[in-house]
Amino acid sequence: MKFSTIVCALAITSATAFAPNTGMRASTTLNAVDRRAMFGQIAAAAVVVALPGMASADGAVSTATITKSKVLYGSRIADLKSAVAAGDFDAVADEKNAFILFNSGAYPQAKTKANKKAAIEGTNAIFAAIRSKDKAALKSAYENYVSTNNIRELPTVTADGPTPGQGYATDYSYLYRTKAAAIYVR
Repeated sequence: MKFSTIVCALAITSATAFAPNTGMRASTTLNAVDRRAMFGQIAAAAVVVALPGMASADGAVSTATITKSKVLYGSRIADLKSAVAAGDFDAVADEKNAFILFNSGAYPQAKTKANKKAAIEGTNAIFAAIRSKDKAALKSAYENYVSTNNIRELPTVTADGPTPGQGYATDYSYLYRTKAAAIYVR
């Protein structure tokens, strides 16, 4: 509704910009246009040219954001393995946002709708087990969720020691501030 109103307003503006002005007396010089009318026409043309570009400015879903979601939130979910084995319901409940963000970030597209539905059902099964305080159901639902969604732990990377390496290069890396983030500094 708003978009069509804007398009109509722009069409009317451009139509009036090119219509002859009847209140102005005939000019004796060639191509005589006053500055105000000229800048109005330029502004209207700029808006018409820029408007379609604003409509297609969605960069929220890409392979990079999907991978980042799977790595960050998947590793948080994988780190709950010991808490699930111990039956620590509070630790799992504290990471509820990791499950929600994993589900929405790992499966954002329409073609992954079935996977997202299965992930949400798995999350619901985990939190149903937490509400009923059933350790066996929690363990079963967690293992099913992790295997269905192919969730793996991040490796522990250190600059030196048993697993040397460099896990990231800049602060913009999604591995930054994770256990896989090590950087060599001289």
